[in-house]
Amino acid sequence: MSDVHTWIKETVSTTPVVLFMKGTAQFPQCGFSGRAIQILKACGVENIATVNVLDDPEVRQGIKDFSNWPTIPQLYVNGEFIGGSDIMNEMFESGELKTLLNG
Repeated sequence: MSDVHTWIKETVSTTPVVLFMKGTAQFPQCGFSGRAIQILKACGVENIATVNVLDDPEVRQGIKDFSNWPTIPQLYVNGEFIGGSDIMNEMFESGELKTLLNG
């Protein structure tokens, strides 16, 4: 396992809610990342841990390889990969995401 994969595994294992995204929570760099932040805030997540994949090409590719998911953003809750913004949106609309985040 590469250093990047080790770092990603440690990050998602030790931080309850992590969003790998383009940009930051304060300044998302794409619409999907912005929507993901809006969804998390609407679910009541106050301290959103984010990783800006635009800062490091190794992390940007590494997270795709780690999750076997081709797009960003990617949400992890309690070490488990949840999905991207479309899945987050579906789970938000059904109430499932809020339950997961508050459980």
